[in-house]
Amino acid sequence: MVVIMASMNATIPTQPDHTKHARQIVIAGIVALAIAMGIGRFAFTPLMPLMLRDGTIDAVSGTEWAAANYVGYLVGALTASWFSANPQRGLHLGLLGVALVTFGAAWATHDVHLYGLLLRFAAGTCSAWVLVCASSCCLQLLEQMKTLSQSGRIYTGVGCGIAIAGTIAWLGGYQTAQAIWVELGFIALVGAIFVQRSMPAYSSSQSRVVASTLPKAQATSLKGHTALIVCYGVMGFGYIIPATYLPTLAKQLVPDPLIFGLTWPLFGLAAGLSVLAAAVCLASWSRRAVWASAQGIMALAPLLLLFHTELWALVIAAILVGGTFMVATMAGLQLAREQMPENPTKLLSRMTAGFAVGQIAGPVLIWMIGENKFMGWDALDWAHAISACLLAATTAWLFSDVKKKHGRKAQEPLNTKV
Repeated sequence: MVVIMASMNATIPTQPDHTKHARQIVIAGIVALAIAMGIGRFAFTPLMPLMLRDGTIDAVSGTEWAAANYVGYLVGALTASWFSANPQRGLHLGLLGVALVTFGAAWATHDVHLYGLLLRFAAGTCSAWVLVCASSCCLQLLEQMKTLSQSGRIYTGVGCGIAIAGTIAWLGGYQTAQAIWVELGFIALVGAIFVQRSMPAYSSSQSRVVASTLPKAQATSLKGHTALIVCYGVMGFGYIIPATYLPTLAKQLVPDPLIFGLTWPLFGLAAGLSVLAAAVCLASWSRRAVWASAQGIMALAPLLLLFHTELWALVIAAILVGGTFMVATMAGLQLAREQMPENPTKLLSRMTAGFAVGQIAGPVLIWMIGENKFMGWDALDWAHAISACLLAATTAWLFSDVKKKHGRKAQEPLNTKV
């Protein structure tokens, strides 16, 4: 993974030479998101088919454990504001929690159903804490060091983590799922130690100084951001169906784990590379425009899966969703910081909660429809259709809002230039 670097000073450097320290913060942010999202949130997706193969879980347990992770992510998003005074505390606590529950997952089976539910719930909660707190903490530290232009690189960590976890599950397809969980647990633990050693202490006093210079309404109010939260929630709904069912659909077509397991590494690779591509090609675009474009392209994936479920369609869908959901996440969270620059943790928390609600709604919709068919479509078809429509509608709203904002004043360009 990343070679552990020497510890930094306990406080943010005040000398002009900030390049080295900013790089360390970015790397720590990348590792944090790779561990939290790639392992804590998404490792279960490529491992579920292997656990089904090993007989450690059944289809019902797998679905319920996935749902428990979504609920935990929602709870984590709603409670992440607890750490608004010191997001670094939530960051370290969340990473340690991810490492522990990943080790614990090696001994989860459908025979101890409640144990598995609690583990996946805790993994979701800790992952949300890390996403919100790492975003808030790293962006704040980079801004204080006048290196905010590097902030976009942090979000490549999600794609890297998904690709790493997916590749381990793919190459280890002939191992037991239990062995892979242990391997991922060691990676998560090493990553948590690395972040703890390399991240400088967060200065909440500096944040309070910035906040004190702003109007009170700007410093505390979340009014006027409901539409952004809804759009972010729709993105959660739009991505969750392909993200949850792609490996399982591929397994139904090709039982060889070295083939069906490829969909998830491709998903993660697309997520990581897309953030870098956005940094190079879309550096002059506003955050809203980047978000709208990513959301619009994502809508093509469920539309494709609505009419085609062959392996080639699954691969393209994995690239479409993987290549857009992190760009949309990056642009959305950076936009939240732009809206509340003094301390974006509360807005980041609300947006992440909206995302969590969206991703819970997807599997719930499929569960409610069940085995029934309406107009010739089954539950997955209807989920794809609704997802495509909602993504298209929110894309249209984001683009219309871009035009309105542009008519009043030019927006700050995307701060992701590499």
